Amino acid sequence: MNWFSTVSVSDGIPSGHERPRMRQMLAAVLAHFDHPAELARGLNIHFDSTIPVAKGLASSTADIAATALATARHLGETLDETTLAALCVSLEPTDSTLFQQLTLFDHQTAATQISYDWQPAVDILLLESPQILNTEDYHRRDRQAELLTSAASLAQAWQLFTQAVDRRDCSLLGQATTLSAQASQRLLVKPDFSALMELVEDLDLYGLNVAHSGSVVGLLLDRQRHDVEQIYWQLQRRNITQNYPNQHLLTMVSGGVR
Repeated sequence: MNWFSTVSVSDGIPSGHERPRMRQMLAAVLAHFDHPAELARGLNIHFDSTIPVAKGLASSTADIAATALATARHLGETLDETTLAALCVSLEPTDSTLFQQLTLFDHQTAATQISYDWQPAVDILLLESPQILNTEDYHRRDRQAELLTSAASLAQAWQLFTQAVDRRDCSLLGQATTLSAQASQRLLVKPDFSALMELVEDLDLYGLNVAHSGSVVGLLLDRQRHDVEQIYWQLQRRNITQNYPNQHLLTMVSGGVR
């Protein structure tokens, strides 16, 4: 979606105004290109971000991926997406938003990378909960049993997704994300999930998706086809805004570091 972290790396004394892992990524990029580690002491990191933190919106992935590319460019080097992904997962579980195309990606090992050549024309009404979640703590949980229970449903979601790509069909995309969101409820409960499912059906939205390691929910829609003001009103009428007091109408965009 069209929220970003912007990072610059320049010569200068580190200011200390950095997000977690940024300095680690800078050091990792220096090591990758065989530059001396001492060089880091003379490099300053500056950042700005519109992405809320600890909500499941991949703010940390945006931070470290942008830092990696900014560092590489400062050094006069280049990083391809595969190398960037490997550097990121070496620090923490990583989101596939670092890829330009929609990509099925192993967020812990980077071993699986299957790209899909489609940029859906989808708007997202992001419902932001005040709840925050420490992603590192969440990923330490043993989720294997719940994931195996949902294996058939997740396989169906992937099948629907591949059909959506083949047909360029946003409705099938919404069905896929909704199935995935239902499976996620076993692992990380989202308040008012049933009410949100009813709203999607009643207003014939494409579907909903959820942060799988966070607290936000996204309603997938087309602002030219769906009545956005009606959606806002229904969220109020059904008291869903009590758990999601902030709503943001955003547009789905291609991923990757600019």
